[in-house]
Amino acid sequence: MNRGYGYIAIALFFFGTFEVVLKFIAGQINPIQLTFTRFFLGFLVLLPMAISTLKKRGKRLDGKTMGYFAFLGLIGIAICMPMYQLSVAYLDSAVVAVLFSCNPVFVTFLAFLILGEPVRGRHIVALILEVLGTIAIINPLETKLNVLGVILILTATVLFSFYGVMGKRKVAELGGPVVTCFGSFFGSMIMLLLILVTHIPAVADAIIQAGLPSFANIPIVEGYTLENLPFVLYVSAGVAGLGFCAYFMAMEYQPASVVSLVYFFKPALSPILAWAVHGESIPMNMLLGICLIVVGSCFAIVPGVLESKRGMVFQRF
Repeated sequence: MNRGYGYIAIALFFFGTFEVVLKFIAGQINPIQLTFTRFFLGFLVLLPMAISTLKKRGKRLDGKTMGYFAFLGLIGIAICMPMYQLSVAYLDSAVVAVLFSCNPVFVTFLAFLILGEPVRGRHIVALILEVLGTIAIINPLETKLNVLGVILILTATVLFSFYGVMGKRKVAELGGPVVTCFGSFFGSMIMLLLILVTHIPAVADAIIQAGLPSFANIPIVEGYTLENLPFVLYVSAGVAGLGFCAYFMAMEYQPASVVSLVYFFKPALSPILAWAVHGESIPMNMLLGICLIVVGSCFAIVPGVLESKRGMVFQRF
């Protein structure tokens, strides 16, 4: 089987288990603080792999390339992730997670415009089914959506989609570990700077007056304990490190539009894991959405798997 699908499976496992594991430490650590920690530890875990990859490929990072990674870290982590967290102040976290998982829609068309990747019929069918599944999970007829919250999360989703597409431009040349490692480094450093800014009294007061106290005086090391450390390491070294690395490594073998479908699998996998681990119920609308998402993703992925085995099967569809 094409190695890219193996990396997709690894990324799906880590991304799908993220919210389930995060629930064990909910309320213990500031979300912005945790985001900084996740990507900084992810950088440290991937650094040896990134250095090894550069040596094997005979590549060196010049100033222009480092600037490119800084750009990736800025849009995909330092801006995108705080907007994601801010949207939770206006929308239910489950709705935020599902809307963010719609990024394959944007990736498909951004990859076509920026990378010239073809958009096949099966990709369109997959997107339609998965969007319908997402709508079924959100259940907008019964869920009141805050307009500002929707704008924030959709903006974050577009930024993350752009981050993935722009990251792929360097994947073929430098490899997934390098792109993930240094994008995470610059993203975490910019986030650290933003965290320090929130400790300026005038800035902190303005944030508190805006009704967002969790974004003021953001701690850096407070809140971590021996009890929550294993979960922190999992969402950091595992999800932000190995998960994102597998995501970009998959792009060495598959189009960005196909790899990004792991985010459509997330709202299907996460409720099942939440039911198994935390005993959370799965309502009928969510079950319908899961079925639509799985069928849609199969439309996009299964023909590719068969192509890798049989050569020309489904190539024109």
